[in-house]
Amino acid sequence: MQVTRRRRRVEKEHFTFLGRSVGRRPTLVTACVTAVALAATGTAFAQTHQFGTDQVGQTTDRGQVISSDQYIAPYGDRLVINNGKIMSSSVSPDGTHLAAAVTDGGAALSIVDLNSWKVQQLVSNAASSTPRISNNSVGQEGPTYSPDGSQLWLGQTDGYTRFTVNADGSVANPTSVNIPADGAKHALVGEAVFSSDGSTVYSAVNGQNRVVAIDAATGAIKQSWSVGNAPRDMTVVGSKLYVSNEGGRPAKAGDTTINSYGTQVPADPKTAATTTGTVSVIDLANPSAAPGSIDVGLHPTALYAKKGALFVTNTATNDVSVINTATDKVVQTISTQPWPEASVGYEPDAVTLTDDGHLLVTLGRANAVAVYRYTTPQEPVSYVGLLPTDYFPAEIATVGKQVVVSNTRGIDARRPTSKAGQATHDTTSSLTRFTLPDDSVVRSQTPKVFEQNGWTGNSVKLAKGKKAKAVAVPNRIGDPSTIKHVFLLVKENRTYDQVFGDVPEGNGDPSLAEFGENVTPNQHALAKQFGLYDNTYDIGTNSAEGHNWLMQADNPEYTESSAGEYARSYDTEDDALGHQRTGFIWTGAQAAGKTVRNFGEFQQFLTKPSGASWQNLYCDSKNMAATGQDTAYTLNSSSPIPSLNDVSVHGFPKFDTSVPDVYRAEIWKRDFEKNGPANLNMFWLSSDHTGGPANSPAQVADNDLATGRIVDEISHSKYWKDSAIFVVEDDSQAGLDHVDGHRAPVQIISPWARHGTVDSHYYSQITMIRTIEQILGVHPMNQKDSAATPMRAAFTNKPDYTPFKALPNRTSLTDGLKTAPSCGLDTPAPPNPSAAPVPSAKVPAAKQALAAKWDTWKSKQRLTGPNAKPDFANPAQMNHFTWYQTHEWSKPYPGEDKIFAPEDVPGAYIPSAESDG
Repeated sequence: MQVTRRRRRVEKEHFTFLGRSVGRRPTLVTACVTAVALAATGTAFAQTHQFGTDQVGQTTDRGQVISSDQYIAPYGDRLVINNGKIMSSSVSPDGTHLAAAVTDGGAALSIVDLNSWKVQQLVSNAASSTPRISNNSVGQEGPTYSPDGSQLWLGQTDGYTRFTVNADGSVANPTSVNIPADGAKHALVGEAVFSSDGSTVYSAVNGQNRVVAIDAATGAIKQSWSVGNAPRDMTVVGSKLYVSNEGGRPAKAGDTTINSYGTQVPADPKTAATTTGTVSVIDLANPSAAPGSIDVGLHPTALYAKKGALFVTNTATNDVSVINTATDKVVQTISTQPWPEASVGYEPDAVTLTDDGHLLVTLGRANAVAVYRYTTPQEPVSYVGLLPTDYFPAEIATVGKQVVVSNTRGIDARRPTSKAGQATHDTTSSLTRFTLPDDSVVRSQTPKVFEQNGWTGNSVKLAKGKKAKAVAVPNRIGDPSTIKHVFLLVKENRTYDQVFGDVPEGNGDPSLAEFGENVTPNQHALAKQFGLYDNTYDIGTNSAEGHNWLMQADNPEYTESSAGEYARSYDTEDDALGHQRTGFIWTGAQAAGKTVRNFGEFQQFLTKPSGASWQNLYCDSKNMAATGQDTAYTLNSSSPIPSLNDVSVHGFPKFDTSVPDVYRAEIWKRDFEKNGPANLNMFWLSSDHTGGPANSPAQVADNDLATGRIVDEISHSKYWKDSAIFVVEDDSQAGLDHVDGHRAPVQIISPWARHGTVDSHYYSQITMIRTIEQILGVHPMNQKDSAATPMRAAFTNKPDYTPFKALPNRTSLTDGLKTAPSCGLDTPAPPNPSAAPVPSAKVPAAKQALAAKWDTWKSKQRLTGPNAKPDFANPAQMNHFTWYQTHEWSKPYPGEDKIFAPEDVPGAYIPSAESDG
């Protein structure tokens, strides 16, 4: 539905943020930092309250609403690509075609004809693909054309697929060029670049911290060089090969380090983020010499060389290093901070230089291209302004007089579908193109970018002087709140319609409801008592992204760009490259003098004693509840991040669907009654992911009961009067929603929450995190939560202290078990006869053979045990399996006319979110 809404009045703001010199190197060249600024005054901006009740997918006079607290309305022409996300792209030497590595849409390679402005060819591992390749994995960089345009090399997990390029620009004859794994370390190739004569391909072997030279004709490896950590992009200048090392230099004795794909890299012990960034220099004229190294900013990603300069985008420090290629010295550092309120989170990730001297830098998380005037490496650039793009621009190139931008997420998850709703994996990408306009036009477009991002002056107000009167959500960070204890309960993967589609007061679709009132009686009762939120969005497509958004108010560019493979890391809890330098919500709370207690969230490791089966832990939880005794099974969950591990309750298990959430609730209850709450309490309640020993309705009912019991315990304690409980999914990928695949159930439970209301304001995980920060006096972590508006409309300063009484489950928690627990099967409470009935766990005789195939499939999806991985299962298959169980194996998935076996599910060839085995 296309809706155009009247522009709301917004407060006029004006400010100027000036560049400044930051010191001198021991040369005659000043290393200048030029800050991106908005020099205009009297320009109207608005924070994220500008969304009002807009919904994702609607088009307004500001642009299309997307799920990341932004509008998009790109400058120039748009080509939407409905085949997943663009991970990276390259333009052919003759400028006629663009080759894009794509993911999450059933293909690995998309060839776009730039003249006709259409997708010409898709290449995948599907039987219908011509040509057909072995798998759909793609790396962070490439694909790469040979200098004469006759070959195209696509980076994949352990090497490349080499294609010949036909006269019409299509590709054919795929041949594998293998780079062997080094023990557990796959090659995970980054950029490939050709020698000038096309005879040699240089490959950044990202997973093995080296660069290799490959014979372009035979695929044989001719030479290898050790470089820095996680080499990613490369470019050749004369006889030198430059390599960006996203993880910085190798660790030295005495360094504090954190793991990244089996390598200990220099990192901060508190934020667990990398502390170095380097560019390696390989002398191709003297290949036996050890590579040199140039220090640059953090997370160097893209490289671009022209006119004696090498430009390096430092994604984590939000700047661009300019290296004089004659001296290999950094002579200028360009800040890409458009907004004075926040120094990080813009994520520059691609750069190019036009012939007329305009330096163009894509700002991935700001959906913009920053434009500068450039003359020489030593001469400081002058900032011109910003041009708006689509969602997450990741590549930029000049083609004649035109500029082409590849946008990873296009127009969000709005792919046309025959289903009855949208899903997060309905991902799009896009290309945008334009002729670079006059500087005056760029300046005129800059306020539009500010408005689309919600960047306004004085967004982050800090308490100064006399403290204000305590209110639920203070106006200034550091002012007192009536709320002293925040509980953040993170669940797994449900959409709004799956849970609340049956609630008539909200904007739901009953036909998409899978876990209605008789499966989730507590969530429904909590919504009735404390409010229903029917226009709130999760940003991520999967768990890797979702937990990052909740813990960092961002999904850093490293994780965003790794989605085509997820083989280096998926759970970035154990990868320093996945962490922003400003830290996490818990480190921010600690910096504000607040206490933190963690129950499973962002945990990486789990040990379980023998006998700790789902059945035994279920019986143990019943015994703990009845007797008050401690658990008979001591589990241990831990984090490699010291600042989190130190505040974690290790007996609370991380993700593992063979651990019931009622067990987790009992472990928390003992700690709560013994120690009381911290100021910030984080939970991972993951049974609603489904896929464990019990069936899907039973696991969601288990999650619902655990949630109800936790709220019951808090609301009947002495801490209730100054507590707020936020319940949120990490992402909403496991089902359909009639509004948008990112719409998810959210609950705010507190005496200070508005009771009994339906709140249809646009909210997101980002606004929720900003609300928690505002309550606890935590400084926002980046530009995303800095721009977000706290959810003040959800709160009142007239508290209602009525506690919540947990309801018994109406769906048996033991439904679907193959082996009954020793303490007996669960007997649920009677269902509400006016609500949808509890799905039967009995499989019809005609469908038992089919269900058995699904059981075999499930056993291979790493859903249970200490090494369980959220999202290892193919998302299309997982969603179908859950639907079949919740509809008693009698109703096809929406938009389909039959029930499929696992291997026949449409979209089953889509690679799982994590497939590293």
